[in-house]
Amino acid sequence: MRTMVTGGAGFIGSTLVDRLLAEGHEVDVVDDLSAGTLANLAEARVAAEGSLSIHQLDIRLSDVVDLIARRRPQVIFHLAAQADVRVSVEMPAFDAEVNIIGSLNVLQGARAAGTERVVFAASGGTLYGEPDPADLPVRESHAHRPLSPYGVSKKAVIDYLIAYRELYALEFAALAMANVYGPRQDPHGEAGVVAIFADRLVGGTAATIFGDGEQTRDFVYVDDVVDGFVRAASKGGGLIMNIGTGRETSVNELFSTMRSVAGAKIVADYAPPRAGELARCALDIERAKIQLGWEPWTDLATGIAAVLDFVRSRDGS
Repeated sequence: MRTMVTGGAGFIGSTLVDRLLAEGHEVDVVDDLSAGTLANLAEARVAAEGSLSIHQLDIRLSDVVDLIARRRPQVIFHLAAQADVRVSVEMPAFDAEVNIIGSLNVLQGARAAGTERVVFAASGGTLYGEPDPADLPVRESHAHRPLSPYGVSKKAVIDYLIAYRELYALEFAALAMANVYGPRQDPHGEAGVVAIFADRLVGGTAATIFGDGEQTRDFVYVDDVVDGFVRAASKGGGLIMNIGTGRETSVNELFSTMRSVAGAKIVADYAPPRAGELARCALDIERAKIQLGWEPWTDLATGIAAVLDFVRSRDGS
C-alpha cells in the first residue's frame, strides 16, 4: 500500500513510519523539520530499500497539495501539527495556519490524489475540555468543548473531515490520543512529562512538578498508539476514537515509578501550578476496542524502562 505520513520525522510519526515499512508499505514522509528530525528516521532510511521518500515541506504551503496529487497515496496519516498548547495561546493565528489551513491543504491534496482515507491525529487531552470527574474516563460522545486554541483547531479539523466525507466521499478516522510517551520524544521541545522526567533522572538534575502533583493523565505508549493508527487505515471509518489506557496516573505516581525504575534518588521540586492545566484526564477506549480491535498492551513501568534506555543511549550514559 502507498502511504503518506505528515509529521513523519516527529516522535510519533517516525515510529509509525518504522511500522509501515516493516509491514512492506511504501511511505512518503512530509515534514518541515521544525520539530521532527532526520535522526528519527535514521533506522527507516537504512531499512527502507527504496520504499521511503522524504519531502521537507511546510503543510501551510499549497505545494503540499501538488505533492500529494503527484504521489497518490492510498492512505494519509496526518500527524503534522503545531502541538504546543502554550504557543497556541500566545499565537492563535499561527496555530490555526498550521493546524487548520495546513490540514485543508492535506485534504485538498487527498481529493486530487483519489486518496481512500485520511487517518487524523486528534487530541483526546484537549477535545473534551475539563470534564466532570464523574464522567471519567471520558467517552467520545462527551461534549467537545476545547479550552485552548490548539484544541479548537484540532476540533475544527474533525469538522472538516466530516464535511469532506459527506461532500467528496473521502473516508477518515480520527484518533483522539491521550498523553503519548516513548522513545524519541524531545524533552526540550513541546514534550510530555515522561520525556522531561527521564531527561532529569538520567542526567541527575532536579525535576520540577507543577502544583501538588495530584493532577492525573492517561499515559499511553507510542508503539500502542502506532498500532491504533495502522488499524485505523482500514477500520473505524467516519469515527472519532479515543486512544489511551482508560486509567488515571497522577504526576506524583508517575515520578515515583520513574525514579524507582531508574534507580535514582532525586527528589522532585514543587512549583506553583500552571494556569489552565487540566486537573484530571482519562479516556474511555471501548470504541477503539470494538471498532479497531485495539487495546494498549504496554504497562507504564515497561514503557518507562524503554524511555530511560533510549535517553541513556542518546546521551551515551
